[in-house]
Amino acid sequence: MDDEPKTVPHTVVHLNALQIRTMAHPLRARLLGLLRVDGPATATTLARLLETNTGATSYHLRQLADVGLVVEEAALGTARQRFWRAAHDASTWRPTDFDDDPDARAAAEWIEHQQLKLLGEQAERWLAAQQTAPQEWREAATISDAMLTLAPSRLRALNDEIWELIVKYRQDPAYVEEEGAAQVHLFLATFPRAEELR
Repeated sequence: MDDEPKTVPHTVVHLNALQIRTMAHPLRARLLGLLRVDGPATATTLARLLETNTGATSYHLRQLADVGLVVEEAALGTARQRFWRAAHDASTWRPTDFDDDPDARAAAEWIEHQQLKLLGEQAERWLAAQQTAPQEWREAATISDAMLTLAPSRLRALNDEIWELIVKYRQDPAYVEEEGAAQVHLFLATFPRAEELR
């Protein structure tokens, strides 16, 4: 008998310029997000959830597949149904990755703006619903900020440590299978005060 703890693999793609330019599209970003959160789905199901047409959904899924961000899940499909799944659990890049590619840099900035928009939308939904949420969720959830004084190298180290902790919580099936577990939004934004850089 294997007594080793079972972990859920966590895959992260470090986006290249072509991938980030492909992902910087409203429908593609939403398709990839849904597949990462809810798992494999057909173009028809995704089109219904995103209130668009199946043709557009299929086209954009193929665009994401061409750059390795989604894959067709052959084991789930039939001759008439094609299931798609995200190829990775998360995407990452460093802003400096695209300093020599203005189009990729613009794509990265668009994605970052979309992340901020999503943060605002999800936080507002939580604030509107929290009074009717169970007490244990109201006590556990938080929206907070902190100000630290760090050198760039320390900020990078802090971000790496936080990411390792996030991966630990994502990979351990004990957390996922725990009674009362639900998906939780976690947004990470660390940046220097603009006033400090003048």
